[in-house]
Formats: sequence, C-alpha cells, structure tokens
Amino acid sequence: MFEKILSRSQLYNTFFGPRLPEPGTIFLLQKRVYILPTRPGLTYALALTVMLIGSINYNLSLGYILTFLLASMGLVAILHTFRNLVHLHITPGRAEPVFAGEIAWFELFVENRSGYERCSLSLWHQGKATQCNVASGRGTTVSIPVAAQKRGWLAPGRITMDTRFPLGLLRAWSYLQPDMRCLVYPKPDDGLLPLPEPSGGRGEKRVSGGGSDDFAGLRPYQTSDSPRHIHWKAAARGQGLQTKVFSGRAAAELWLDWNELPANLDLEAKLSRLTRWVLSADRDGLRYGLRLPALELAPDAGASYRLNCLRALALYGLQ
Repeated sequence: MFEKILSRSQLYNTFFGPRLPEPGTIFLLQKRVYILPTRPGLTYALALTVMLIGSINYNLSLGYILTFLLASMGLVAILHTFRNLVHLHITPGRAEPVFAGEIAWFELFVENRSGYERCSLSLWHQGKATQCNVASGRGTTVSIPVAAQKRGWLAPGRITMDTRFPLGLLRAWSYLQPDMRCLVYPKPDDGLLPLPEPSGGRGEKRVSGGGSDDFAGLRPYQTSDSPRHIHWKAAARGQGLQTKVFSGRAAAELWLDWNELPANLDLEAKLSRLTRWVLSADRDGLRYGLRLPALELAPDAGASYRLNCLRALALYGLQ
C-alpha cells in the first residue's frame, strides 16, 4: 500500500511538481506538449455519438454522412491543435528591476522556425493570459507580468503555454520554466521624507560637480556627473559633453547612514526609508554615500551609483 502511494506521489511530481529552471532556449518537443479535449470538445463528441445512434436506429444515409464528416473534422482538429504549439523555440529576454509592490515584466522571445503561422497562443501565469501570434519564419516578444511582492531576486516560476486553435475543441499545452530573474528593490516610504543632515554639523549638502551658488565654468563630462548639470546646448552644437561647474562653499559629505534611522523601525522599514533617501538624493543631484551594517559605499553620484545603492538595499541580508 505504501509503495502504491509513493508511486502516485512520484507520478504527480513528474508532471506537476516543481522543476529546475531551464537555461537557454526552450524547445517544445512532441513529448512536452499535452493535448486533451475541452468542454466544447466533449459536448461535440457527445453530439456525434447521439447523431450516430439516431442514424443507426432510423437507417439515415445522410445522417451517416453528416456524422462521419463532423467526426473527420474533429480528428483533423487534433493534428492542427497539436501542430500549432509543437516545435516552438522560447528564449528568455530582459527583466528590468522594479520596486516591491510593482509589476515585473519578463520578456520571452517566441520563435517560429516552421513554414506555417502559429495562431492564438496564450502564455498563462498567476491566472492571467498573454496572447500572441507568430508568423512563419518569424518571432515575437511577449512580456509576462509578475507581481513583485517583496525585495530580492524574483523568478517567474512555471509558465503555461497553450492553444485551442483552430476550433476550440481541444487544448494543447506545455510547461515552461525559463532561467531568468528580476531584481526587486525595497518599496520607498510613501511620504517625501527629508534627507538626513550631513555629518560634522557644518557646511551644506554637496552637489556633484561643486557648489550650487554661482556658475564657474565648464569641464569635461564624467560618468558620475548629474544629467541636470550637462551643458546640452554645447552638446547640440557638436562640442561634446561638458559639465557646468558651480562655485560654492566646501561641504561635508552626505551620508545615508543606517545608524541614523529610528530604532523603532524594523528591517524592511529601514530599508524602505534608505531607498527613499537614495532616490531623493539622486533626484536633487547630491553627492552621497551609503552606510549599512558590514557594508559601506563611498560617496558618489550618478545613475550607475544609484543602481549600486539600490542593489545593495535589495539584497541586504539575503545573500
């Protein structure tokens, strides 16, 4: 009895249990595609059975012709439904980082290398379907929405790809588990919280490229410079990228410090507030540093530095 239960459990895990992500391009072989009749298909088969019984009882020649004609259409539909899904190539694409509470979009490239069009394909995830058609010898990009509920790495998990083409009498489907993931940043605080004061008790918040009082001139562009300080008119005249330099008082470094947060905040609340501070500092063009327990990022500015800070906050305590 125990061996029978174990074998059923193994059989269930084989078809429906969790599987490891599949690296690279996924190719839908014949053995990966399943096909069964839908409810309309079962109704269709029942109607054909009734028609056949009636034709036999009343010896109706036209009834036989109509019954077998409709039955042959159902048999041909099996071939077309199965062929509409088999031998497709699915390649994982991009997945841009998002904040917790938003929707992450996972791109899949569906390629049809056969000589006939694939119609009415559906990719199901979390009860939502994304429709697509793929022309012969072409490919199309499909974006799968996945709810990002918490920070860290997010994988799409199992995706079901199916079709009911051409008559809706049968459903062919296959399971996909692409090897891709998306980075989810902590959700920023709801309110526009003020940035902490610079350490040292003197000076002002430092703006990347110097002070912010008077225009002092131009210098060659550096990757850490804020886009707000680029001299776009000079770039439009073909003089290359140059950054505006402003004169002002020397300023202390602006540190976004974990230890300056209120002690009554929990881990996720602290990360949310630091995320808000990082976004606010980057928006204002400030030069800032980030201090976390066992991690310190030296003061800098720019888009790449902002992404490094957000990545550190997203993976804090998870690696």
